Amino acid sequence: MIDKKEAIRQYKNNLPAMGVYCVTNLASKKILIGSSKNVNGILNRITFQLNRGSYVNEELQKDFTLQGETNFSFKIIDYLKPVEEKDYDYTKDLQVLEDMWIEKLQLYGDVGYNIKKTRNC
Repeated sequence: MIDKKEAIRQYKNNLPAMGVYCVTNLASKKILIGSSKNVNGILNRITFQLNRGSYVNEELQKDFTLQGETNFSFKIIDYLKPVEEKDYDYTKDLQVLEDMWIEKLQLYGDVGYNIKKTRNC
């Protein structure tokens, strides 16, 4: 029987990489920032959707269609480390990390594909 610490270690080692990703238009330098509990998987999905012409961000899709995949870079820019708690929900942590990157880089309008969120009080 595996002890609790070993079980947690195995669980943490089996989690996909979580964090913040960046899609960069190499020609215009416009950037899209996002986050996911599986950053490698989301980058594969975004690439697939862009190649199929079905990505949800219309501006990014338009640029990708006009310029082609070779003019875009897909990278992971920050990782979120797993915590000890087995059933921990990383959703809020990832959103905070993503928001920090977006606010730091101010990726709206002509410099980014992100859409500024309005907060309801």
